[in-house]
Amino acid sequence: PYIDRKVLVVMNDGRVIVGTLCGLDQTTNIIVRGCQERVFSEDEGVEVVDLGLYLVRGDNISVVGLVDEEADAAIDLASTTAAPLLPVRH
Repeated sequence: PYIDRKVLVVMNDGRVIVGTLCGLDQTTNIIVRGCQERVFSEDEGVEVVDLGLYLVRGDNISVVGLVDEEADAAIDLASTTAAPLLPVRH
């Protein structure tokens, strides 16, 4: 149901990946296009690392949720006060 929707993936190691879900398989691996890693820090604000097309292995995934695109667009990626998006749990 999330195909072609913008999703946020929280990895087991705490990394945050945001992109458009374009596929998944029976082992819960997911493929995300237009993928970015979002790095949040108190002193640096939000840093974005473009990853392009990205495969996320299912055993590395902690949480997957839909991104509120309006809220995401409002994040100032250079701001030092930006907070991480909260994923939708299902």
